[in-house]
Amino acid sequence: MKLTLPTFSEVQTRTPSSLASFSQQGFTFQLKPAAMATRAAVAAPRLLRRFFCTNSASSSFPFVSTPPPGAAPTPTRPTAEPNTNLFVSGLSKRTTTERLREEFAKFGEVVHARVVTDRVSGYSKGFGFVQYATIDEAAKGIEGMDGKFLDGWVIFAEYARPRPPPGQNVNNGPPQFGRQ
Repeated sequence: MKLTLPTFSEVQTRTPSSLASFSQQGFTFQLKPAAMATRAAVAAPRLLRRFFCTNSASSSFPFVSTPPPGAAPTPTRPTAEPNTNLFVSGLSKRTTTERLREEFAKFGEVVHARVVTDRVSGYSKGFGFVQYATIDEAAKGIEGMDGKFLDGWVIFAEYARPRPPPGQNVNNGPPQFGRQ
């Protein structure tokens, strides 16, 4: 039995108000109209925006449970006090130090920029540091780059936390053996 599908011109001539049906040799084909497909394509960016949005309106995301009113807030990771050094996460594996510096230089004088790379492969580990000349410029850098796209990836910028003193265990676990 030979089965043929309708041509594109046949689909275009049908009315988009309802599902278009084509009957051929006892088989019925139902196609969604172009208007519905267009509507879905336009709505897709709005739906994806919720994944990357950091404002309070994104708390209505259906998969994230919100605590009941009056409940104690969950403890969050402590934020670092404002300083000139920024921690940048979410970098692409192909982002270079030069690219990081030029993007953050739009918001102030960058003293130092560094993408942390793997020693063996040389690729980025996905994070880096940017140091500004002043705290005000660092604040502008966070405001301007946090949640923005860089090399196709959404990056996050925040104040860097200082390193703990040597000998102090960060994870409160057993002491590390080997290099210390």
